Amino acid sequence: MLQTSLTESLSAVAQAHADIRQPQATFGAIDKAVAATIGHRLFTVLVHHRAERESERVYTNMREAYPVGGRKPITDSPWMQQVMQRGLPYIGRNADDLRDVFYDHELIASLGCRSVLNIPLRWRGETLGTLNMLHEENWYGTEHIELARLFAQLAVPAVMARDTKESIA
Repeated sequence: MLQTSLTESLSAVAQAHADIRQPQATFGAIDKAVAATIGHRLFTVLVHHRAERESERVYTNMREAYPVGGRKPITDSPWMQQVMQRGLPYIGRNADDLRDVFYDHELIASLGCRSVLNIPLRWRGETLGTLNMLHEENWYGTEHIELARLFAQLAVPAVMARDTKESIA
C-alpha cells in the first residue's frame, strides 16, 4: 500500500515551496509525493509554450530517456484538444491507448510503462502545462484524478516562477 501518508506528502510539497532552489525543489517533492500516494515509474512536468506551439519538459525522473529541455510540438490531435485546450485529464490504460496518442510510445513501453495519467496545470482558465505519470498497464483510473489534480495545482507556482528572477534551476 502507500509508504507515505497523504498528509506527509502534502507537507513535503508545502515545505518545498519555501526552498530557494525553484522550480526543481517543488517538482522533486511532487515527484516523491505522487510516487508515494498514486504511483509512477516515469514522472514528468511539461510546460506549454503557446506562441511556439510546443511543450517543454522542465522536470523528469528519467533524465536519460526523457531529458529536461526536450520539446514536443503542439498539434490539433484529440489528446491536445482534451488536455491542453479544454483542460481535462487523460487516462491511457494500456499500450494500445499510448500507441494511439504518443509518437514515442515505443520508448515509453521500453521503460515498462503501459498506462498514463496526464493532468493539466491550470491557472486563470488556461492550461500552463501537464503533470504526467506513467506506470504499468491498467495502473491509473478515474479514482486517481482528484488527488493528481491537487498535486498538479501545487506545481503551478513552480511553473510560474520559472520565468522570474527568483527562479534557480
